[in-house]
Amino acid sequence: MSSFITQLIIGLQIGSIYALVALGYNMVYGIVKLLNFAHGDVIMIGCYIALFALTTFAFPPWLAVIVTVGGCTILAVVIEKLAYTPLRFAPRLSVLITAIGVSILLQNLAQLFFTANPLSFPTHYLIPAGSITVGQIQVSYTPLITIAVSVLSMVVLTLLVKKTKLGKAMRAVSEDTEAAQLMGINVNTIITFTFILGAVLAGIGALLYAAGYPRIEHTLGVLLGLRAFVAAVVGGIGSIPGAMIGGFAIGLLEVLVTAMNLSGWVNGAVFFILILVLMVRPTGIMGRALMEKV
Repeated sequence: MSSFITQLIIGLQIGSIYALVALGYNMVYGIVKLLNFAHGDVIMIGCYIALFALTTFAFPPWLAVIVTVGGCTILAVVIEKLAYTPLRFAPRLSVLITAIGVSILLQNLAQLFFTANPLSFPTHYLIPAGSITVGQIQVSYTPLITIAVSVLSMVVLTLLVKKTKLGKAMRAVSEDTEAAQLMGINVNTIITFTFILGAVLAGIGALLYAAGYPRIEHTLGVLLGLRAFVAAVVGGIGSIPGAMIGGFAIGLLEVLVTAMNLSGWVNGAVFFILILVLMVRPTGIMGRALMEKV
């Protein structure tokens, strides 16, 4: 039983990181119908920012958090203004190819500046070493903090979207961009704000990922982004609770497959679940079917 609970917590830790990344996907897709495949690479850059902030510049943890989130935010806004805004009314395929191109560009820039050699992240700088023991179960602080921060982020994001004026504007733009403009909503501002929200989640995800998996390299955003995208689709693309459910489901699936001594089949299992969900419920667990006027 203690082994089962330990594996369960590890699965929820992994799933929490996927959920944060999936939330970023959902936010952007819900507003501009864009699959921002560069989102995982923004997290990769955030990991490098956190690493050098803590080691090279010896920033205290609280300042490293601010610098990491701020760096991810600036990067996301620059990407949105330079790469996506000029293609606002272009065919979706063009925007999708651009997103993939931005992802490859960020990977190559990271390799150029930071080399292809993996770097070790000093996890104890962010989260102090230690654990909580309940009976025969011993759990370190890292997974508990990761899960708590992820759930708190979802709650705050849900309240922002449902209860604030900006959130109502975001929902209006998501429903009908042209009608929102006629009602006086600045669509460009809302889109930029959405990218900022996604970048804040990316910065938080980068810190939690680096704390839990202290191996930083220029390709870490690729697989992380793909699995988080699967989590977003499984949970329901565009749904905030769906992103959390999908993230936890994929994290638990990975742990289950690994516990069965089939670690080499983890990616296959993840994408098999994606295919299965799309066959049974194309909109995802929490997604809703949309009527399209023709």
